[in-house]
Order: sequence, then C-alpha cells, then structure tokens
Amino acid sequence: MSTVRRPDHRSEQHGSHRSARSPHSAGLRHVLTHLITPLLMCIGMGLAYLGAFANPAPHHLPVAVVGQGRSAQLLAQSINDKADGDLEVWTVADRAAAVDRLKHQEIFGAYVIHAQGVAKDATKTSAKGTEKAPAKGASGGAGSGGTAAASAKAAPELLVATAGSDTSASVVQKVFTPIAARQGAPLKVTDVAPTAENDPTGQGIFFLLVAISIGSYASVAVIGGAGAVLPVRLRAALAIGTSFVVSLIGAAFAGPVFHLVDHGLRGLWGMAWLYSAGILLIGTGLHTFLKRWTTLGVMALFVMLNFTSSGGIFRPEMQNGFFAALHSFWNGAGFVEGTRSHVYFDDYGLPGHIWTLAGWLVAGLLMVGAAALAEKRRRTAEAEAAANAAAVAAAAVAATVPEPEPEPTRKRGGRTVRSAGGAGPEAGAGAADTAAAAAAEADLDVDLDVETEMEEAVGV
Repeated sequence: MSTVRRPDHRSEQHGSHRSARSPHSAGLRHVLTHLITPLLMCIGMGLAYLGAFANPAPHHLPVAVVGQGRSAQLLAQSINDKADGDLEVWTVADRAAAVDRLKHQEIFGAYVIHAQGVAKDATKTSAKGTEKAPAKGASGGAGSGGTAAASAKAAPELLVATAGSDTSASVVQKVFTPIAARQGAPLKVTDVAPTAENDPTGQGIFFLLVAISIGSYASVAVIGGAGAVLPVRLRAALAIGTSFVVSLIGAAFAGPVFHLVDHGLRGLWGMAWLYSAGILLIGTGLHTFLKRWTTLGVMALFVMLNFTSSGGIFRPEMQNGFFAALHSFWNGAGFVEGTRSHVYFDDYGLPGHIWTLAGWLVAGLLMVGAAALAEKRRRTAEAEAAANAAAVAAAAVAATVPEPEPEPTRKRGGRTVRSAGGAGPEAGAGAADTAAAAAAEADLDVDLDVETEMEEAVGV
C-alpha cells in the first residue's frame, strides 16, 4: 500500500522567509561595506587633528635677548635653563639685528633690555656733571617726573612678527611678560611684521588653503569616477583645467572678496595653481589603482596630514616631531609658508617653497603616467581574456550543437518558401536581450559606485 506524503508547510514557510530576507541581507552587506570608509575617515581625522592640535607646546622655539654684556648672557642662560628644551634663547647685539632675524623667521621673538642702556647713560651724564640728582628729601614735581621718565625709558620691549605665526607670538609674549614684571616695568610689544588689516590673526591663509584643498580633492572623485571612460590624457587635461579654475576662485577669496592680502595677489594665485594641480593630478592617477578608496586616500594625504602640518594654526616649533617633520616638505606647508614669505617677508625663502609645490606637481605627473601604463596593460589583458573566452565558447558551441539539416522548400504561388523550424535571425534574439540586460545592470552598478564616491568626497 503506497504512502502519500503530505507537503511540509513549515519547510515551505522557511524557504519563503529565507527568500524574503535575502534581498535585505544583500542590501545590508552593501551598506555596511560602504560604512567602512566614513568610519576610517573618523579615525584618521581624530588621530591627525587631535595629535597635531590637542596639546600645543613649544619645542625648541627660537627667541632672542637683545643686549650686550654679561647681563644679557645671564638672562638668556637663565631662560634656557628654566625652559628645559621648550625654547632656544640666543643673544643678539642690537635691535636692528633682532628685527632682521624676525623678518627672516630665524627667531619668533626678541626681548630688548632697555634698562641696561639707561643705566650706562645715567652714569656718563653724572660724570660730566650735566645733570644733578635731586637733593635728598627734596619735593616737587621735578623729582617725580624724572623718576617717571627714567622708568619709561627702562621699559623693556618685546619684538614679534605676527605674520609668521600669531600663536607663536602669543607664546613668546607669555614667556617674557613675567620677566618684564620682575624688572618693575610694563612690557612694550612691537609687531615688526603685522598681518593685513582684514586678517588680524594671519590664519586666513590657512582657511584659504582649506577651501582650495576641498575644491581640488572633491574634483578628483568626479574626474576619476565619472570620467573613468575617458583616456588618461583627457582626464589629466581636465585636472589641470580644473586646478586653474580652483586657483582663480582662491585668488578671488584672498583678494577682492575677503581682502586677506593687500598685495602680492598674482604670486598667491600662481602658488594656488601649483598646489591645486598637484592634488588633482595625484588624485586622478591614484583613482586608477584605488578606485572607490580614492576618497579616503586623498583625504589622508591632503587633509589629515596636510592641514595639520601646514603651519597655518601652529608652526612646527609648536608641534610634535612627526608633524614638524612633515612641515619641511608637505605641499600645504609649501603654500602657506610661500604665501607668508611673498606677502609679508619680502620673498625671503620663497624659492624653496615654490620648489616644494613644483615637486608635488611632478609627483602628480608621474602618478598619471603610471596610471596610463597600468590602464594600457589592463586593457590588453582584458582584450586577450575576451578573445580567449570567445574562442572557448565558439569551440564549445561547435562541439555540442549538431549541424542544422537542410530546410525543405516547396513552391507556393511561384515563390520558394522555407519551412519553419530552422535557425533564423530570431534565434539569437533571446541571447542578445540577456546580454543587453547584463550590460545595463553592470553600468548601473558602476554609476552607483561613482555616485557614492562623489557623495563621500563632497560630503566631507
């Protein structure tokens, strides 16, 4: 007697639930995969910004004591001993030499001891008998006025250059204010290299760097992603043209829009173009190798390591050794220090900063060249693989499909008519439709990846 098995509704339900969950599982995996990039950005930005800016402290910050004789040397030695490596205190013979060193950014503060000179002048005057000291117990405004005049002359002076770094000037002022207080005189602060009127802290150049950088590396996602179908030479031309537009926007911000600089705008524009072109060319070349990870790569290069080592907020003497070392050759430091040198310090040191920017531009050109070679090899390999696959498919079809029999013909109304059943042009229509659908789906996936990459780049 045969046994009739009832359908297992539980297994059918389980299968239906599994099929219902599978689309959501695929979508969830897709989202989680793309969440890796912003999480890595969060970690990288935290490590870079907090590592560079969280605890600024001077490290061998060069300053000077202006004066001749033993008193100046003793004061410099005393400050050096108490600073314990935070400062490097030099002695400078006179005020003019101190100003020259400040304008060459060899030092970031100079303490001028006027009391020493006043004491020597008083001794010489008394020996000549040209001025009498007031009698003991004498009263009147003359004696008080003389004391006040002597105190005013004895007031020490601190020379700073805020255009080089406002934060460094503030640190130097905090160091020498207590020293002046021990002399019983107020500290006079003189700025020998002030910033532009509309950029009192001098940090406008840094924020200009931020704007140019974002315009540059966000354009990399567009050129590398949406322009991936273009030859490398056209993408490189687009990168250079985009850098020209970005640099013009930066020059407009620095000049007529916000008046961050009051002269030297052409030189600033030239350095902005070099800086932007380097970023765009490097990013365009990297896109060939990194694909959707290009955004993370250019952010690491031109945000995390670049902004923190540029010297726009804190100079390298106020940072740890890692970011101080990057400052010597990174492109953001080349732009910030080059702009400062051109606008505020009579082009002193400018050639070195321009060479830094030019070096990054050359690195971009080399990266584009490497990308062109890699894409050429990739296209050759893909063409060979496609040819091999076509040959294998043709051989398989020839081996499995029998030869078509001759179609019978018959006369109908004076015409020769082939009977149905043979393979005609319509036989491959289904395969063509399937191939077209697969190609459309692949194009859609590429478009989604490009859109995601551009949103990540621009959104940050």
